[in-house]
Amino acid sequence: MKNILPLSDSSFSELEKLFKEISFEKDEVFVKVGQRNNSEYIIVEGYCRSFLLNPEGEEITLSFYKTNSVLSPHIIRTKNNQSLFNLQALTKLHLIEFDSDQFLNLMIQNLEIRNFGNSILLNELIKKTEKEISLGSLSAKDRLINFRNEYSLLENLIPHSIIASYLGITNVSLSRLRKEILKG
Repeated sequence: MKNILPLSDSSFSELEKLFKEISFEKDEVFVKVGQRNNSEYIIVEGYCRSFLLNPEGEEITLSFYKTNSVLSPHIIRTKNNQSLFNLQALTKLHLIEFDSDQFLNLMIQNLEIRNFGNSILLNELIKKTEKEISLGSLSAKDRLINFRNEYSLLENLIPHSIIASYLGITNVSLSRLRKEILKG
């Protein structure tokens, strides 16, 4: 936990008072678009994704989250405390959940926790910017290679259609790229 939350013992202790452990089964959508949500989440173990449905009803994966990471912060995930996208467990998922208002109060009171919260926001911005740049400037093959470097085990755990939607390509294109890379 200290790797995820690089805080002093006293600050960590203050934050830890807010923690509640929760779990979800594989494929369970635990936050839905439009659903009221006032939580922050830390992944203790497992993988999940954020996704939306396009106008044709197809799922478009926005982001993946893995063990020892923080899910997209409440302030980015919601508008008027309503979720802007769905969150789905891709494997058995163990999370720590805590109230975002209580976390905000701790940020106001504790400079170390405030800096931690701000670093989470900065990391999320960097992650989203890198994905946008990747979609706009890299070939599909290079995007797949980057995906494999970041989420090495995930390709064998989830449907490839989820990966294809994240990479901005069709499932057929993903299959072709996988074969091309395999042949090397």
